[in-house]
Amino acid sequence: MPIQRRREAPVAQNDRDFTAALAKAARSINRPTTTEGTLTAIAQAAQSTVPGFDQVGISLMHSDGTIETMAYTGDLVPQLDSLQYDLKDGPCVSSLVEEPVIVVDHLRSEQRWQKYIPEAIRMGVQAQMALRLYVDENGTIGGINLYSTETEEIDPQAPQIAELFAAQAAAALGHAQHAEQLNEALRTRQKIGEAIGILIERYKIDEQRAFNFLVRLSQNTNVKVRVVAEQVVDDAMKNAISGS
Repeated sequence: MPIQRRREAPVAQNDRDFTAALAKAARSINRPTTTEGTLTAIAQAAQSTVPGFDQVGISLMHSDGTIETMAYTGDLVPQLDSLQYDLKDGPCVSSLVEEPVIVVDHLRSEQRWQKYIPEAIRMGVQAQMALRLYVDENGTIGGINLYSTETEEIDPQAPQIAELFAAQAAAALGHAQHAEQLNEALRTRQKIGEAIGILIERYKIDEQRAFNFLVRLSQNTNVKVRVVAEQVVDDAMKNAISGS
């Protein structure tokens, strides 16, 4: 008796399109090898993946709580973002500290953010969406801010697509930042090693005393050890060139 295979429910064309778009976006945002490149890729991919928004910006939250727009696809974005940072009001700010996903269609009818909304309308915004980028509940990286100057209506599927995209973007950005930190740590270690070698040769001291010298100089000048080491290496190279 032949095996009867259960027929699977057909997949809607829209679902296929969105899945393909998200897969393409994931590939594009994971391709860059620097944080700056990843931020730019996220902004561009968000604009092409999430329907209905013509301007997109990516914000990062720094350790001191300040927010900075790091990449954007339209000239209006930094103006709108900065307005919200300055006013401490608007979907962009609220998504970072309150609700992780904020959808605002028909901006003219919105009753929240009464400082920001009138200015945004004057600047041509008709609809807006803001999503938090985070690696876990306590690890906010920044946010994605999407603006529409062409329509008040937000595609019903746009929030779900944007949430899936934001999860991919946060992971890609987290990996890029981690890789950059590791590379910076490696560069710092190498530079300090070079400086220690120079001090050992110059003053005929051992490695520990050379390192202690760098630390004391760092403390006395209130400059990071890495910067002090770079200066020692740069000075040695200049002296070598002038003496040759």
